[in-house]
Amino acid sequence: MKAFLIMIVTASALMVAGQAAANEALAKKSGCLACHGVDKKVLGPGFKDVAAKYKGDASAEGKLVTKVKAGGSGVWGPMPMPANSPQVKDADIKTIVKWILSL
Repeated sequence: MKAFLIMIVTASALMVAGQAAANEALAKKSGCLACHGVDKKVLGPGFKDVAAKYKGDASAEGKLVTKVKAGGSGVWGPMPMPANSPQVKDADIKTIVKWILSL
């Protein structure tokens, strides 16, 4: 039974790691990593800083999806973030935002 539980936990961890890598690849493909680093500021804030800022905010996902789609400025400084819709699909934006908030 113990070996079975270890196998389940290991399989789950591998699935989560694989999904995180896929979501990071989606962010890269969508152009997000041209201006943001995962753990450091590039032109825009690092994704881990974004996750920390919005931790515990139940409305964060909706706010960030809107921000990514429409673009904007002022939250992280004067550098504007361009709109990412329609070139990035809404479903992909939502997936990327969920991944960022999970960091």
